[in-house]
Amino acid sequence: MKILYRICLILVLISMNTAFAADAWMNDLRSLFLGNSAVIYEVNIRTFNAQDLNGNGIIDNNEESGNFINAVARLDELASQGVNTIHVMPVTPVGKTKALGTAGSLYAAAGFNSLNPQLQSSKSSLSLDEQAEKFVSEAHRRKIRVIFDLPQCGSYDLYMQRPELFVKDASGQPVVPSDWTDVRLLNAGTETAINRDVLNLYKEFVDMAMRFGADGIRADGAAGKPAAFWKELITYTRRQDPQFLWLAEASEYWTKPVSEYAVFTPYDKLLGAGFDGYYGSYFNLKDWKTGKEFIDQISATRSVLKKYSEPKAVIGSFVTHDELSPILVNGQAFSEMIIWLNAALPVNSYFPDGFSTGDNYLYLWANKKAKKTCTDDEYYFAHRGKIDIFNFSRKPGGKNTALSKEFPLANVFKRNIAPLLTEGNFIPLKASAPSVFAYAVSDKGQSLIVMGNLNFRTGASATVTVPKLTENNLIVPIKLTTTPVPEKGRFKVDMAPGEIQVLMLPDVEVK
Repeated sequence: MKILYRICLILVLISMNTAFAADAWMNDLRSLFLGNSAVIYEVNIRTFNAQDLNGNGIIDNNEESGNFINAVARLDELASQGVNTIHVMPVTPVGKTKALGTAGSLYAAAGFNSLNPQLQSSKSSLSLDEQAEKFVSEAHRRKIRVIFDLPQCGSYDLYMQRPELFVKDASGQPVVPSDWTDVRLLNAGTETAINRDVLNLYKEFVDMAMRFGADGIRADGAAGKPAAFWKELITYTRRQDPQFLWLAEASEYWTKPVSEYAVFTPYDKLLGAGFDGYYGSYFNLKDWKTGKEFIDQISATRSVLKKYSEPKAVIGSFVTHDELSPILVNGQAFSEMIIWLNAALPVNSYFPDGFSTGDNYLYLWANKKAKKTCTDDEYYFAHRGKIDIFNFSRKPGGKNTALSKEFPLANVFKRNIAPLLTEGNFIPLKASAPSVFAYAVSDKGQSLIVMGNLNFRTGASATVTVPKLTENNLIVPIKLTTTPVPEKGRFKVDMAPGEIQVLMLPDVEVK
């Protein structure tokens, strides 16, 4: 009877908690992120649940594009996979003049205080604003936090309306940042003289995002604005919600401005200005050939984060919408390695839509002339091997069932070992083969061991030094293709190309 009573009580508490979460969401994203516990899924609402019924990859013939209302149908899927945060790519109106693609780039913002009408469902009687608010509230009901993306630049259309907001070159023309021909660079001012017109534009965006219930902001190209600009904006936000997250798109490897006329603020000054975290440099994993390069980057990143009096964190930026699909880079093994490194490193996991099913983002219509366009671009512009942000295109997704199974398993594992990742000691382990990396995270008598082979074409045999390990220690396999052999003070491993091994030693603390 006592057991039955406790079961009933637990069920009541769970139902009460669920109801409370639905009625009164309390933002906790900043705490979640700073504890390296966010599992972030990046989505483009315009494609997130697009209904491509004829399978040609483009939304045409009265097919339904992705919108805030049909996006709700995929939230249960994400929750079941262990996703607890969504990064929503820009929802602002997009430029139609000097555009890229037939729908316009998401990052060519034509305004900052209203929503993109392309994201409105015609099947709902709710207004566009109400539809956005419903999407966020439905995410919250499933305990999924929502990050809004704040574009770095403005579209040519916005420049034509408000030229005073933009940086001009020596001839008085608006500056095109790098090769992003569809946008113009906003003038945020300098460290000593902030452009308050642009600051107020961004405050309007913040107000809009918070009105819809967003839990944080990802600042696109954050290095392109002064630290003083960000400090004032972040302070403005925190007065309203201390748990509101600010994530900077910034890296140690990005050291130059996008134009000779542009401001450049390095990642460390952005963190000092109030950003909670940044992208870091793990996207370089695809280029590293030795385990030492990877381990050195982990150690360097950890050193950066310890410099600040307030906690800071980083995302597992191994793959983003700006990176080639891992399937194209090094096949399924690379994707599996990314999944498990996100789960087994003190980082916040990060994945673009379609990653977990192995989408290669190769669109057959790419760069062909379109039958219909909503912009002045008559071609289906696309970045090869990257998620489409320029057209009304299909829902991202592949058919790799192996990745589909690994993805939720890794996310659940991450949730279960979150205290160890946050509080444990990170210890690089010596590996005898150059292509092999190895590390431990240890605390309170237990250790997480991760080993991987960065050679995706050839296997590697190695010994990995693990102090205090014996042949008799208990080994709990988490992710193994081949089995490591324990010996006194080391593992002997024979690793397949690109293999990653994750295991727990519940009775060994590596020091």
